[in-house]
Amino acid sequence: MPTLATQVDGLSLPNPFIIGSGPPGTNLNVITKAFKEGWGAVIAKTVSLDSSKVVNVTPRYAKLLAGSGEVIGWENIELISDRPFKIWEEEFKKCKDQFPAGVLIASVMEEYRQDAWIEIIQRCEAAGVDGFELNFSCPHGLPERKMGAAMGQDPEILQEVCGWVKSAATKPFWAKMTPNITHIEDPSRAALRGGATGLSALNTIRSVMGVNLDTLRPEPTVEGYTTPGGYSGKAVKPIALRMVMEIATLIRTEFPGRSLSGLGGIESGHDAAEFILLGSDTVQVCTGVMKHGYECVKPMCDELLAFMARHKFETLADFKGKSLDYFTTHADLVKRQGDRKAAQKAATTGKTLKSDAEWKGDEFVKQSDALSRS
Repeated sequence: MPTLATQVDGLSLPNPFIIGSGPPGTNLNVITKAFKEGWGAVIAKTVSLDSSKVVNVTPRYAKLLAGSGEVIGWENIELISDRPFKIWEEEFKKCKDQFPAGVLIASVMEEYRQDAWIEIIQRCEAAGVDGFELNFSCPHGLPERKMGAAMGQDPEILQEVCGWVKSAATKPFWAKMTPNITHIEDPSRAALRGGATGLSALNTIRSVMGVNLDTLRPEPTVEGYTTPGGYSGKAVKPIALRMVMEIATLIRTEFPGRSLSGLGGIESGHDAAEFILLGSDTVQVCTGVMKHGYECVKPMCDELLAFMARHKFETLADFKGKSLDYFTTHADLVKRQGDRKAAQKAATTGKTLKSDAEWKGDEFVKQSDALSRS
């Protein structure tokens, strides 16, 4: 009988489905809902020591619709938590009191200051969190404070900050990577060299959702203006899978034993299976929860279990990274196809006659030659 239970970086999860950092983990009330519905872990909305500069606007979401009306893309210009850190400390403690076995992960983002990173790590640990996700990847908001993607796009700084966290943390921590970079392997390698226990990928893609052709204003429109935001949802899944594959390959070859949490467009157990096949230990869902609600975890678990039963996989480890071996270079694809065609041609040319009725006048010499070879 297959099981979804798994252990990652010393954390015991009943299943690999994790609430991704964002609105679904924005306060104790919704985090409690997630644990009650059976999520494997919850990553709270990103916190910082000073929330006074965090001011959200409305509207702050824009949606891309398929012809059927389904939401396949979601842009947000939402910032990190606007709630005072002191309140978060209290809620982290209350959450662990209510759900001592629940895996609660704090998402943290700070300025380029060692004392700030060490302080927030130590205070979160004192509040009882089980681990951390370092937000090096928010593509909008607070770049003037060199936070989020502004930090995650600089491998040198990324490695240094992970080193600071490594010196202060006693719990596992994942570096959340930005896709808004040319080669995802460069910052990933830097974070792992700095001491990150694992990586999360990918965060949202910097985007402009579209322009209203009646008003000529880009969306979401706030007082007639907007700013580029982060793109998520089903439409980003192919990009997320590609980057997860690249990071998993890096981990396999250079950092064996480090973990990977995959995210980007996951809305079903089948989506989750693809991410795990490409090397993810766990999978995160954020936009999917905003579309379908916290209860979506149950059908996702059922679908993933059905996939495992069909292939006779007992644990997630049985198929983690199983599809990585099927990636190669384009030159190798050409060679493989050429070899197959050559083999088929040889097989056809060397076909022996089974009866006199098969002799053909325009192939007589070839058929005669084939009969002379063993």
